[in-house]
Amino acid sequence: MIRYHRALGGLLALVAVAGGTACAPGDAPSAWQTSANAGTSDHSGVRVLLHQLTTKDGGPGALVALRGRAGGAVLTSGVADVKSHAPMRADSRFRIGSMTKPFVATVVLQLVGERRVLLDAPVERYLPGVVRGGGNDGRRITVRQLLQHTSGIPDYLDFLKPQDVLDNPLAHYDARDLVKLALARPRVFDPGAGWQYSNTGYLLAGMLIERVTGHPYGEEIRRRIIEPLALRQTSVPDDASQIHGPHPRGYARPGKDAQLQDITALNPTVAGASGSMISSGADFNRFLDALLGGELLAPVQLQQMMKTRPTGNRDGGAYGLGLESHPLPCGGLAWGHDGGIPGYQTTGAATDDGSQATAMVNLYLGGTDAQNNDMASAVQTALCESRS
Repeated sequence: MIRYHRALGGLLALVAVAGGTACAPGDAPSAWQTSANAGTSDHSGVRVLLHQLTTKDGGPGALVALRGRAGGAVLTSGVADVKSHAPMRADSRFRIGSMTKPFVATVVLQLVGERRVLLDAPVERYLPGVVRGGGNDGRRITVRQLLQHTSGIPDYLDFLKPQDVLDNPLAHYDARDLVKLALARPRVFDPGAGWQYSNTGYLLAGMLIERVTGHPYGEEIRRRIIEPLALRQTSVPDDASQIHGPHPRGYARPGKDAQLQDITALNPTVAGASGSMISSGADFNRFLDALLGGELLAPVQLQQMMKTRPTGNRDGGAYGLGLESHPLPCGGLAWGHDGGIPGYQTTGAATDDGSQATAMVNLYLGGTDAQNNDMASAVQTALCESRS
């Protein structure tokens, strides 16, 4: 549903499932684990899609976490480890890639509410001299444009070699160097004149948070969102390459006929404020519920976040400030984001009637439309089945 085929941009546009099952169908057990009263639906549509994700689409394991007024459920399929064939756990933690962006945007909008940041002020006011080069003028680019992908700043991931990242997964990247990599190229369009997904804007948003608060963006996310909401399975790992707590192995397939590569250990500074976070399905659902329910932002800031512009997606998708909307086949809108980072693909969304669904898969490299479409369909189906 919330798919740009650019989750973390040009580098990670290659990071989806590459085809071929990771284990034989008989090695991919399915489970339905209920964490609360799941309501009257048996979620049969979601189960079918989960099975497709771990057989036809080639993902080793998949998980969908559901949450609504009637209760919650976690459905899993496949394996967390292709060597041990350990099943996917309901409380699994994943790298969530660009699903980090709603967290970052929320912190910026909280700063707007505190009158420490102006949405339509130039980036130059907060990061003097940073947004220069390649025709990118910080005096014209605004904070809003960074968050909405309308700045025209190129995506730094278009200029990193994917294989270099896979060959050196523990390498540290400095956000300023990645920003400079993008700013050395010509802008894609004049500020505000178009829409194109750019992870560079969120690296800059993270830098802005640090400049305004005096603390790294991760520390502000922890203080303002993770701790108040008691998101115990969510973290901003900064420079740490390990995932703490229960988690599936993350896999990549560098080429069509290549063997699976275990990419679980990864230095997330390659993504930084554009996609470094770790979370679980249940935690991300709780975050979306709190965000759309007004627990994190005042009404005027939430309204700004949900003020969208079309992205060009054929299904009518539109992007706000770190949050995207898509029409649901059963009516109404779903609000959320997707994410991709080597080893893991995720997508999560919620409706305004209080239902949330997050899907996660532990193979992301290669780019098949089938996995993208089935991930989207799993979340859509879960949200629509919750209404039955």
